Amino acid sequence: HASVLKRPELGFPAALYLEGSDQHRGWFHSSLLTSVAMNGRAPYDGVLTHGFTVDAAGKKMSKSAGNVIAPQKVISQLGADVLRLWVASTDYSAEMSISDEILARTADAYRRIRNTARFLLANLAGFTPDTDTVPVGELVALDRWLLRRAEMLDNDVRADYNAYQFHEVSRKVHHFCAVDLGAFYLDVIKDRQYTGRADGLPRRSAQTAMYHVLELLVRWLAPMLSFTSEEIWGYMPAPLGATARENSVLLAEWYPVPFAPVERTDTPARDVDWERVRAIRDAVNRQLERLRVAGEIGSSLDAEVDLYADSADATLLGTLGDELRFALICSYVRVHPAAARPNGAAADSGLWIAARASAHAKCVRCWHHREDVGTHAEHPELCGRCVQNVAGPGETRLWA
Repeated sequence: HASVLKRPELGFPAALYLEGSDQHRGWFHSSLLTSVAMNGRAPYDGVLTHGFTVDAAGKKMSKSAGNVIAPQKVISQLGADVLRLWVASTDYSAEMSISDEILARTADAYRRIRNTARFLLANLAGFTPDTDTVPVGELVALDRWLLRRAEMLDNDVRADYNAYQFHEVSRKVHHFCAVDLGAFYLDVIKDRQYTGRADGLPRRSAQTAMYHVLELLVRWLAPMLSFTSEEIWGYMPAPLGATARENSVLLAEWYPVPFAPVERTDTPARDVDWERVRAIRDAVNRQLERLRVAGEIGSSLDAEVDLYADSADATLLGTLGDELRFALICSYVRVHPAAARPNGAAADSGLWIAARASAHAKCVRCWHHREDVGTHAEHPELCGRCVQNVAGPGETRLWA
């Protein structure tokens, strides 16, 4: 430690000593004794110890036992970032198990994260941050929810990195990609992205949220998935107020989440309880799956849904108005008082649901079954909303 840390380009003490648990009686101990004698203090500010790599059965790896997994083999088959993700996702405070099955699960998690980044990048096509970013106060409610969720996760990730809890970072980021984004948000906004006006507020609002999330995501991933992060970095649009990016994401600072304090205190009418909406969506999907299994519908857009809810849920769902159908991905969603529920309504998650196949024609652009399809002379194949989005500036402002 004296020959290394006393060099002018480095500095004494070391920020961190990192080694296996056997060094409590070795390097850590001998460094501590000699430095206290020479300098009156430890040669490090912190010590981090890790367990040793073992096989799936917890046995020490050895060539004679034939249970060694060579890093070079993993890298050639799955890539270096999958191996890095396995390291980052493993709790190093105990022995670290590795096997082909564990690596296969890690590869699945890696693909989920990578595909999420690819989706975000693909849907930022044609988006220029300097001219197309929507101010936070004007974002669609669902997009503001996503940024709040990302802001909370960003705080957690920073704290976990500072505490060297890399497996918590890995777990939380994967959950965000798989559940918050993949299973909900990205599914809901597809209609806005693919059938809304290219330069309309609903689409630009979603792109703004995805842009900010991608700026956060690439930084969360950089210490773990360095090669993938650099690849993502090279395809991202230039940031606000800049003509180009830094050469490497590893040179970037943390990204400031663009929330002003006033945005955290929106009125209830604009601050939707999206967690409850997600629970209702899951309940509706269970009923739609029954129709799908029975052969009555193909996709969820082939269905109409009636919800019979108590006053709290009715108020919540009423806040969304007609746009509730986009959140639940159904052609029609109607909300009624719980007392009006018919005998055949299914009870699920605190409300009652009656779902059936729609009898209306299908819009060829958005695939919603709407009663106004065929009523527009110039575009008889489209619903009224798609006619507006195709023909002129009179667009619907979703979840405004």
